[in-house]
Amino acid sequence: MVLNLIGTYECKADAKGRVMFSSALKKQLAPVLQEGFVIKRAVFQPCLELYPMKEWNVMMEKIGKLNRFVKKNNDFIRRFTAGVKMVELDGSGRLLIPKDLCQFASIEKQVVLSSSVNIVEIWDKDQYEKAIDDAALDFADLAEEVMGNLDVDELS
Repeated sequence: MVLNLIGTYECKADAKGRVMFSSALKKQLAPVLQEGFVIKRAVFQPCLELYPMKEWNVMMEKIGKLNRFVKKNNDFIRRFTAGVKMVELDGSGRLLIPKDLCQFASIEKQVVLSSSVNIVEIWDKDQYEKAIDDAALDFADLAEEVMGNLDVDELS
């Protein structure tokens, strides 16, 4: 099953770092809820990434093919997996974000859950708004650079 998540959802984190998932997002994640998730620091942004276990295993398969006798590969693996934790939604549909990861992403109260194809990005609301505003300036150029070289047939 291909997971193709849709939507951006605002919610609140409580004092313990628990975030209530919206019913719309929970419904999309229903097929993978039982398997649990992996949460980690994002590589390029001050946010967290929530991988359904199946998606995490696909990523680890790719990373597992890296030659560990190449120093930069080892350095990458160490940084990519730094702070990684297994998590699951509790019976009330809440996700407990570990304290160290809340600190990394500056998550305190207002949270944005943003779908990113097959994972969910977890942002502090102010950081998310800033990232979107900053990206808006370059988005036309970025869109052309990333998607402009693709043949129309490749997109369908």
